[in-house]
Amino acid sequence: MAKREIKKAVLAYSGGLDTSIILKWLQDEYNCEVVTFTADLGQGEEVEPARQKALAMGIKPENIFILDLREEFVKDFVFPMFRANTIYEGEYLLGTSIARPLISKKQIEIAAKTGADAVSHGATGKGNDQVRFELGYLALNSDIAVIAPWREWDLNSREKLLAYAEQHGINIEKKKQGQASPYSMDANLLHISYEGLVLEDPSKEPEEAMWLWTVNPEDAPDEAEYISIEYKNGDPIAINGEAMSPATILKTLNEYGNKHGIGRIDIVENRYVGMKARGCYETPGGTIMLKAHRAIESITLDREAAHLKDEMMPRYASLIYNGYWWSPEREMLQAAIDKTQEHVEGTVRLKLYKGNVMVVGRQSVKSLFSEAHSTFEEDEVYDQSDAEGFIKLNALRFIIAGKNRK
Repeated sequence: MAKREIKKAVLAYSGGLDTSIILKWLQDEYNCEVVTFTADLGQGEEVEPARQKALAMGIKPENIFILDLREEFVKDFVFPMFRANTIYEGEYLLGTSIARPLISKKQIEIAAKTGADAVSHGATGKGNDQVRFELGYLALNSDIAVIAPWREWDLNSREKLLAYAEQHGINIEKKKQGQASPYSMDANLLHISYEGLVLEDPSKEPEEAMWLWTVNPEDAPDEAEYISIEYKNGDPIAINGEAMSPATILKTLNEYGNKHGIGRIDIVENRYVGMKARGCYETPGGTIMLKAHRAIESITLDREAAHLKDEMMPRYASLIYNGYWWSPEREMLQAAIDKTQEHVEGTVRLKLYKGNVMVVGRQSVKSLFSEAHSTFEEDEVYDQSDAEGFIKLNALRFIIAGKNRK
């Protein structure tokens, strides 16, 4: 198939092996101007070196964008997702999935600013990220051209990538003699993920040296630590009484989680493109947030609203996992979820100990918990004899059906 004529492309660029090669490949294969976009999502690595690498590859200074998106990422993407207590297939807190719509959004904004007619990413043709990126692109600008090199080129192995880099004088950090290739990893303020190497065999236990964030739970402090999280409209706003910005809250909870070995999971998940994939994740702050949010909801949400919200959550989780953040159905669900959060406020007290997060208290001025109604002691607000009629009416269909069977 003939190459499309592209004048300028915005590349999601990290400065690593894959995206450095893609940068050069775009210049050669499409003979187009390239704009690089590097997002700081709190991945814990320096992003400024990407500027120097882009300059060294001939990118004009005005075509290099490095954006600090940490606050926007947590406030507008992570927090809305956690209002739903979102978890995919019972375990995955969607750390990679929720970052992709923001990256897509910024690429489209930069394309409009620079007059680019294409966007490009480094996701492979086997994974979910290609779907997430491209659904975002097309939802935000249906006229944009999308270039996915991994679906076009024949550089389908690390050896071919390294040979291409050497042939074209692309400076990369090569592994040391005898050192294994690194895991395929993705990190941001919410999580870090690991795929590849020994993890490709789901029967093998991950090596302890793989985990980069959390201390081994067995080696975590022998003394439990107590913290409190304050909520307003379903979002955390303070830790231990100290008000913090969204990104600072997540960063601080990550520090607590890392210290106590919280948030490690090892799962086999069902990818949207069809195959199963094994991955390991560390989501320390998110694991704490999920526990705390459910706790504050337990005293501030009406029973039926809470149960209906739990029924909606798996669909909402699938939409995010599969890349449908910008879809009308996700926005519809979000509106319903956000409505339930209007009175979700108060403080949750947690106990952190060797990989565990335990709720030990929750309180709210908008609490629906009535000690007068639920006490085992004598009360003056609940007539226990009322329960007899309640039970009989609810059993009426059973009674009728039973008589018919006789």
